[in-house]
Order: sequence, then C-alpha cells, then structure tokens
Amino acid sequence: MDIQGRDRWRVWLPLLCAVVLIAGMIIGFNLRDTLRSKRDISTVIERNDRLDDLIDLVDEKYVDTVNNNVLYKDAVSGILKSLDPHTVYIPADEVDEVNEGLEGGFSGVGVEFTVLRDTIEVTAVTDKGPAATAGMQVGDQLIKVNDSLVAGTHITPDRISHLLKGKAQTVVTVSVLNGAGALKSLPITRGLIPTSSIEASIMIDDHTGFIKISHFSATTAPEFKTALSKLQNAGAQQLIVDLRDNPGGYLDAATAIADNFLDGDKLVVFTSGSHVPKTEYRAREKGLFETGRLAILVDEGSASASEILAGAIQDWDRGVIIGRRTYGKGLVQEQYELPDGAALRLTIARYYTPSGRCIQRSFSQGKQAYYHDYEKRLENGELTGNDSLNTSDTIPFYTANHRIVYGGGGIKPDVYVPYDTTRFSLSFRNLIFSPELKSVICDYFLQNRTRLKYSSIGEFTRSFDGQEQITGTYLAGLEPGPRKLLIKELARPVNKDFMQLQIKARMARFLFQDNGYYTFSVQDDDVVKKALTVINSDLYSKVIGGK
Repeated sequence: MDIQGRDRWRVWLPLLCAVVLIAGMIIGFNLRDTLRSKRDISTVIERNDRLDDLIDLVDEKYVDTVNNNVLYKDAVSGILKSLDPHTVYIPADEVDEVNEGLEGGFSGVGVEFTVLRDTIEVTAVTDKGPAATAGMQVGDQLIKVNDSLVAGTHITPDRISHLLKGKAQTVVTVSVLNGAGALKSLPITRGLIPTSSIEASIMIDDHTGFIKISHFSATTAPEFKTALSKLQNAGAQQLIVDLRDNPGGYLDAATAIADNFLDGDKLVVFTSGSHVPKTEYRAREKGLFETGRLAILVDEGSASASEILAGAIQDWDRGVIIGRRTYGKGLVQEQYELPDGAALRLTIARYYTPSGRCIQRSFSQGKQAYYHDYEKRLENGELTGNDSLNTSDTIPFYTANHRIVYGGGGIKPDVYVPYDTTRFSLSFRNLIFSPELKSVICDYFLQNRTRLKYSSIGEFTRSFDGQEQITGTYLAGLEPGPRKLLIKELARPVNKDFMQLQIKARMARFLFQDNGYYTFSVQDDDVVKKALTVINSDLYSKVIGGK
C-alpha cells in the first residue's frame, strides 16, 4: 500500500471503528432483549410445567378416569377466579366462534334456516353465495350434511350451523328435499359470508332516520357510514341510533362512529391501566352528522363499546340518551393467543368518558352477584318505573353544558323509559312471542312464497293480508286453555292490532330481512316513540342544557 493509501486509511479508520462499536452495541442490546424474552418465556413454561406435572399426576394416579382438558380448563378458571368478570379463558375449540362476530364475516355456505317440527327449513339463501351457486333454494329441507343426518328429533340450530361452517374453499355435501319432493345432493364450496352489524337502517318518517347496531365489529364503522349516507340521501335530517341489547365489541369501531357526530378535536374516550399508558381517542375527521338532532337508545343490555358511544354523546351534550341505565362495563380487554390454540381475553385497562367518569359496575360482591344484576334491577323496580340510581356510590361529573352525570354504574339516560308492564298481560305476550306462532308464520311464508312477491316494503305494507289466516291457524293449533285466553285477549282492539303488527313484522323479515322487520316493529316501540317525541319538540334543547 502506498503512502497516500495509508493516509486515507488512517483518516477512515476512526469512523470505521465507531460504526463497528455502534453496531456491536445494537446487536448486544437486541441480544439482551431476546435473551430476556426467552428468560421470561422460560419462566412461564417452567410455571406451566408445574401445572402440567400436577395434571399428569392426577391423570396417572387418581382413583377414577379424568379428562385432562377439563382439568386444565378448571385450573385456568381457578387462576382467573379472583380477577374481574370480563377476564376469561377461551378454549381452542371455541375461539373461532367467539371471534366470528367481531370479524364481520365467517366461512360457510350462506343460508338462513329455521327448525320446524324437527325439520330444517331453508328460509333465505344469500344472493350469489355458495349455497345459491350450488342450487339451494328457499323452501328446501335439509336432510343430511355430509354423513350426518339432520332430520329428526334433537336437532338444534347450533348443531346445524357447526356442520355447515368450515374452512374456506372446503366442500360440504348437503342433501336437501325440494318443494317437489325430490331429494338432491348438493356439493357446496364454502366461502366468506359477510355478517353485518348494522341490523337495520330505515326512514321512520320523512325526515327521521333510524339505525340499529347489533354489535361493534371490524366492519361496523364503514357499514354505518354507508347506511347513514343512504338515509341522508333519503331526507334524514335527524337520527335515532338504537344500541339496545348491543353487548359491545371493538373500541375503535365505537370511536369511529362517534367521530361522525362530534366536530373538532373532541375527546371520545381515553383508556388507562397499570401496565399500559394512557391513550386518548379523539374525533379526527369531518363527520357525516355533526349537526342535526340525535337520539341514542340504550338499555340494560347496552355494554362496553355501546357505553363508549353513548357516554361521549352525553358528555358533549351532542344528543339525548333515551331508555334505561346501561350494563356498566368500563373495562378494556385484549386477547392473547395461547400455544395450544386457546386464548386469554385479559382486562388491561379501564376506559373513561370525556368527562373523566369510569362507568364500570362494582364486582366486589363476587361474579355471581355481578352477573345477576339484571334480576336485582327487576326486583327493585328500576326496569319497570323506579328511575333511580344509588348516587351514594357514585361520583358526580359534568357535561359540556355543566349537567351532572355519574360514573360507577353504567350510563344513566337523559330520558328514562321503563318496561311497559301495563298494556299487555304476561300470558298474552307469551302467546304472541311463542315458538308455535313463529312456526305458523314460517309455514305460511313457505307455502305462499311464490305469490308473496313485492317490489318494496311499501307495496308489502299496502297489499299483505295474511294476518287473519295466520291468526286462525295459530288458534286452531292451541290447547283449549290457551286458545280461550287468546280469543279473550284479541277481543280488545289494542291487542288485536298488536298481534297483527307482530305478524306483519315477522313476515316482512322473511321478505326484506331486518329492515322489513324494524319498519313495523318500531311503530309500537315505546322507546322509539319517546325518542320521536323528544327530538321533535323543545324538550330536546331543554334536556341537553339549552344548546
């Protein structure tokens, strides 16, 4: 090497050493973290080995035969027993079913069915879905799924669903009996069947839209925007969002929907836990419905993500919350997959509404008391007219308009609507919502489906006249006691109108899915009626503080 080359080498040598030193440090840190992770994992495995050793010992030495899987599940349940009610262990064979509702779809064949007199009757076939492509039609009766006979006693919808579902692109062979009495064997290639969490989106009147959200899944936010846009194009200037019996789901879906209602950079919710940093979720985008009157319907079945949405709307005085106090779940879960395919849904944080309240109910009395809160509310009259919340166990917070709201026990509505136990007797309700009446309506639909062709819900509303025939068939099949009771109840015009409305609603569901059902059911819904009264009057401004 010449002198000039050596000089250049001397110049670059310190830089090269520095680079090597930095690279060594980075590799060292990464190796340290990797070893630390392995050490942590080894500790978990070591602890798990102790559990496995105990289960193996019981399996080998116990006086009777035991099921190792049951022992392991019981052991894990025991570990989680002292934690909150929403931290749960999910066995491997249940993970797919548990996750299915949150992912916006599942792998199956695309049919709806009902069990009538131990027979599986196909009541709907997804347009262009796998079953439709294979030739299955409404009115077909399922006889066999692969080698499993499904016609006869002890048939349950869950069992049929389990047989029809499976991995995408796998083939299931279904034997069906068609309307002409011919037995057909249909090989069906399973595919992705989308499931919508927007149960219904309809216009209640010329300027009021109604959207029913059944749960918050990965696809709820875009589904909601599509539904809302259609309603706005149909003339919706005010909106009712129904979250009753909505158990929650993905937090992101709830915050994205709230973003449609809140302007600016408003806080929607924040989460915080001992091992996770505080995280804020804010309105970021220009929403589709930042102005216009808004009502959110809730009840004791509205939980988690439903409460996030309702809490944000209430705290910002953006709309009116109507119904009954919500479930009271203010805990955030994260799901961790376990090596054997099972999962642990672990509570990692609490969520807080914009005003700072956590609405998680106490579970200090144990999980059984926690789960039986509905019965407690029913017994103390909260669900049937006693609009009370024990404020001694809650802390007051303030909305944007300085209205007092409380945490610690669910979202208390701005306008309370109890169960109406006075209009109809319990026995009459039981007869109206009995499985036998459902069967009679389904029979009528299947027997008359060729003539039940309507271009729209409006045409169905004007033309359908099968209520009297369905009522007569139902009465004829009842035992003498119930038949006499129903005849007596139907002598009251209000009862007869209610039964005919319910028949029409359920027939409309067969023909127009859930939009058809809700078109009629909302007409006799006390909470919806109250929402319409509020948003169409000065009461709306008074409730939210004169905004």
